[in-house]
Amino acid sequence: MVQQEIDTTDPALWWKQAVVYQVYPRSFKDSRGSGLGSIAGVTEKIDYLAELGVDAIWLSPFYPSQLADGGYDVDDYRNVDPKLGTMDDFDELAKAAHEHGIKVVVDIVPNHSSNLHEWFKAALAA
Repeated sequence: MVQQEIDTTDPALWWKQAVVYQVYPRSFKDSRGSGLGSIAGVTEKIDYLAELGVDAIWLSPFYPSQLADGGYDVDDYRNVDPKLGTMDDFDELAKAAHEHGIKVVVDIVPNHSSNLHEWFKAALAA
């Protein structure tokens, strides 16, 4: 078996050598004492993730959802589930991650959209 050389100087290929840490925000870190993780909880642990040598965090669904499918039945890909925080919380997470050189990847799986999502409703109306 021959291992192919990877051009690590090309910024577009960062992911080929990256340490990616998947985070399920609902259970990662409860920052509010609610028994549920939150976006702010992930932000609180950015120093820890940086110490681990993480290059990117991959956020599992944190969008509004009926939770029929672990959060993958997304109602709105452009918002944050209010139980997990706000868009401002997400912006703070992205800022903190980037300050530590950590990229943020969000999990978007369009074929798992909720029957309450605007795309599903539009398809039904067509």
